[in-house]
Amino acid sequence: MSAALPRPSAGPAHTGAFGARLRRMGIDSGSAALLYLAADSPACTVHGFATGSKAEIVVGARSVVAQVNLVAPALLPEGEAGLSETAWRRLRVPEGSMAQIAAAPPARSFALVRAKIYGQELDREAAGAIVGEIAHGLYSDIEIASFITACAGGSLKVGEVAALTAGMVQAGQRLAWPRAPVVDKHCVGGLPGNRTTLLVVPIVAACGLLIPKTSSRAITSPAGTADAMETLAPVTLDLAQMRRVVEREGGCIVWGGAVQLSPADDVLIRVARPLDFDGDASLVSSVLSKKVAAGSTHVVIDIPVGPSAKVRTAAAATSLIRLFHVVSLHFGLTLRMIETDGSQPVGRGIGPALEAHDALAVLRGLPAAPADLRRRALMLAGEVLELGGKAAPGAGLAMARGALDSGAAWRKFEAICEAQGGLRTPPVAGFRQEWCASRAGRVIAVDNRRLARVAKQAGAPLDAVAGVEFGAPLGTAVSRGQPLFTVHAASPGALARAMDYLHIHQDIVVIGEAP
Repeated sequence: MSAALPRPSAGPAHTGAFGARLRRMGIDSGSAALLYLAADSPACTVHGFATGSKAEIVVGARSVVAQVNLVAPALLPEGEAGLSETAWRRLRVPEGSMAQIAAAPPARSFALVRAKIYGQELDREAAGAIVGEIAHGLYSDIEIASFITACAGGSLKVGEVAALTAGMVQAGQRLAWPRAPVVDKHCVGGLPGNRTTLLVVPIVAACGLLIPKTSSRAITSPAGTADAMETLAPVTLDLAQMRRVVEREGGCIVWGGAVQLSPADDVLIRVARPLDFDGDASLVSSVLSKKVAAGSTHVVIDIPVGPSAKVRTAAAATSLIRLFHVVSLHFGLTLRMIETDGSQPVGRGIGPALEAHDALAVLRGLPAAPADLRRRALMLAGEVLELGGKAAPGAGLAMARGALDSGAAWRKFEAICEAQGGLRTPPVAGFRQEWCASRAGRVIAVDNRRLARVAKQAGAPLDAVAGVEFGAPLGTAVSRGQPLFTVHAASPGALARAMDYLHIHQDIVVIGEAP
């Protein structure tokens, strides 16, 4: 997992610090770092800690900021302090280590967030201070939500987006590679099942380009690339492990949150997820900060456009492309933006394991592999090969197809998975139910957002097996009672929740008159 971040240069004043022996509590707290203290301990009675307080835990040169939770005295012996799994992984010290614990300093930069709320522009210094303190854990979730909201709705100018991007890069580590170009591919999202990265990376690496891919977990979707890849191989690699994989195989597919390349972004994503905010400014700064931090030089960005995709109109796509290009100039990145069809899902699977099954079928050349996923991945891989100078203009698609059809891409994917810790078979759901057409006709529209919501109601992405298996692309002729898609879930309760949602929203797949 990720290393603990260095303390801000101002550092907390450790007046009132106390010593405690650390215990690993084994509690999954998600992405939040938590410190557990007995309610009657001196830490609470003398030092004033209460639930919700922020504390800094220091062991030698390592430190982590965590939120305090009080527990019954019987759960923690006197002189001990407990850590959640996330706090433990970030601190990375032996169990039983003696720590110094003190109140964390307040988020001094929050005054700059207030200034932004009232109309003041963010410069690089302000953005760097805010993002640095967020990455270090000094902001509460409410304060982070305030910052996210202040940056939403088109309120950031181009210079502010560049400042935010720079601050996010500065808050983490930055990679450099021994050869160039370093290529990458990213999709802005909003299209269920569009898991082309699992295909593009092995195709491009098999053709000889360097493609160290760091991916996110889901923000507002039923699966992120890291979620799908995790059903096939470990993705929580540290920086040294990532380097070894790339040096050995020329590419990787790892979770960016584990390598601290843009650590504030993962915190912002965690808070933004329930808010369902994903505006242009946050999108561009998130994507470009990770590309810059990963050492990328040439990046292809897929922008699906459709009435129920994230980017809904050609005008919105043009605006987003312009923002990407202008901000990228501040960092010397070479971008190629590709507008693609966002009118319907790609492939059949929507959800981590289901999307992984689709990718495996394409890589293995199985007859039942989704043809649309194959076409889209080959097109994007061809663009990457041309942008990276491996293929001549117009020759990338043929090169990509050759790598896939010859089995070279599948062998490279196997090798990448083995280097990351071992290839495994994606799991399957134990509970399934079909959703059928209420009338005969032809499919004329698909609501991507609501279809994704069905998958999330079924438990995706937290339940890797959960999601939707889609079988009714645009133009499909259907009869009354014919299955349109199948809902997959890990439990009967999750399946029932998804079906309840469907009974309320029955027009996700729109069927018109047959021609």
